[in-house]
Amino acid sequence: MSRWRPPSPKSSPYITQEGYLRLAQELQELWRRRNEVVQALSAAAAEGDRSENAEYIYRKKQLRELDQRIGYLQKRMPVLRVTSGPPADMRHVYFGAWVTIEDQHGRQTRYRIVGSDELDPAKGYISVDSPLACALLKRAPEDEVRLLTPEGEVHYSITAVYYAQEAGE
Repeated sequence: MSRWRPPSPKSSPYITQEGYLRLAQELQELWRRRNEVVQALSAAAAEGDRSENAEYIYRKKQLRELDQRIGYLQKRMPVLRVTSGPPADMRHVYFGAWVTIEDQHGRQTRYRIVGSDELDPAKGYISVDSPLACALLKRAPEDEVRLLTPEGEVHYSITAVYYAQEAGE
């Protein structure tokens, strides 16, 4: 049996201005940390036998992880398209919107539709590529949305759409 897997679908290139700035800051911080790790690595390498040097092995692993993330960000950031402000029609759900939905049990949840690079479930940020966001796009308050989940079909009602900072960010 082979281990081949089809490539994952490409994520959309959109990102909010705040998200792009966060990625730029992360890249800058990664370069700073990389310099520290390189210095610690050369100090560990100077200690002698590298095959049994735990500090050397750990720093090599740490450097590899940093280089991997730096490489990803350097490839991804030029491709990203930063959205500038809210859309002309602020009544409907588009990229960057804060959306409050209510499920069939009356529980309300608020999400912000952002790019896949800004995903943060703890803040309520969901990817524009997610099934829920795809179902919400181009809808307006009081629209009903149906979503198929592994547990079955779920119904949501859109109660509010916001684009302003005062929506809770």
